[in-house]
Amino acid sequence: HVQLVESGGGLVQAGGSLRLSCAVSVSSANDYCLGWFRQASGKEREWVGSLDSDGRINYADSVKGRFTISQDNAKTTVYLQMNRLKPEDTAMYYCAAGRFRGSWNWGVPAKYNFWGQGTQVTVS
Repeated sequence: HVQLVESGGGLVQAGGSLRLSCAVSVSSANDYCLGWFRQASGKEREWVGSLDSDGRINYADSVKGRFTISQDNAKTTVYLQMNRLKPEDTAMYYCAAGRFRGSWNWGVPAKYNFWGQGTQVTVS
């Protein structure tokens, strides 16, 4: 059983920063790829970045250089540090977990079996 709970969203001015947290409750955290996705109103869910089970991290081009994914040593929390935020970053942000291999799958929502409830980020 996997449980994901996001927190840290809010309203921020353009150019500001936010750090989202995802509390991960899973019996075998090492086996999962953890991803961040976002969905703006009226748009499809968009991949933000992933941390795979080997510790590799990659990001969508739209956030590369501004967003950073990290994880605590106990692997119970995954963070998304968002800097230099833009109005187009406004969306509901979701944490997701999937038990799969292959970097080509990182951006595919269907590969992630478990999702958090989301946290809203609004950039004005």
